[in-house]
Amino acid sequence: MSTEGCRVQVQEAAFNPAQLQDLLPASGAVVTFTGNVRDMSAAGSVHALQLEHYPGMTERSLQAIASEATVRWSLRAVHILHRVGRIEAGESIVWVGVCADHRGEAFAACEFIMDALKTRAPFWKKEHGAQDARWVEARDSDISRAERWQLTRTGDAGMGPCG
Repeated sequence: MSTEGCRVQVQEAAFNPAQLQDLLPASGAVVTFTGNVRDMSAAGSVHALQLEHYPGMTERSLQAIASEATVRWSLRAVHILHRVGRIEAGESIVWVGVCADHRGEAFAACEFIMDALKTRAPFWKKEHGAQDARWVEARDSDISRAERWQLTRTGDAGMGPCG
């Protein structure tokens, strides 16, 4: 498959998940994930999240994550959209869409991509609360979830939509 089935975007603007899903193939198993900024964290209330990144480096990292997913699973399409800048609590911050011939591959690939985004993508997050702002590190639970993918390698190293 060509790279047309692989799309990676980093942007400040809000997005519409339904419009993004329409970009995926209509046949087969389609799994999507939309992540929103939480209004609470372990440190207290959150009013907004500030995401910083290095343009170019971030897109290459997201592309590598998408490509790795296509090596592990037989996918028809992979789309990743991640916002940067100031994002208010309740607003969407990330969207991942995966299309495969079968649901098991689509679910696993979408979960893998999100786990990789949480631990490997070069974003720097600062939570803004009522009283202060604090930088956010990857949580131990995020790291544990990502580590499990190093133990499971499925699929074939053939060409996928990102490769």
